[in-house]
Amino acid sequence: MYNQRYTYYNTKKQGKNDSKFEAGVAQDLELLKKAGEIVGFQEQVKIPLVVNGYHICNYFIDFVIEHKDGTLEYREAKGFATDTWKLKWKIFEAIYSDKPNVILTVEYQGKSWKPQRRRVKAVG
Repeated sequence: MYNQRYTYYNTKKQGKNDSKFEAGVAQDLELLKKAGEIVGFQEQVKIPLVVNGYHICNYFIDFVIEHKDGTLEYREAKGFATDTWKLKWKIFEAIYSDKPNVILTVEYQGKSWKPQRRRVKAVG
């Protein structure tokens, strides 16, 4: 008898993707690659989150996309946002948002948590 593997939130794994939504995003990226819109992409990339020389945790981003102009896009496909993910995403944003040629995006399925836009006050 075959037992279907489920993830923590009872979503069926789709190959190396954690959900049908994530598999759909991967399929769209594959089509963009074949069309020549992007150079390529990697799935489930392990990124260590290091702050002030201390390793906090590892973050597994869903997709790292390489665009034609050399920019890297870190894309997360989210159906449900957990508190742990929200915290890790904020740490990831703090480390990577100021780097040149880097884009951070979260793709949501349906009505999900959306990060608030941060306003930076001008000093002076």
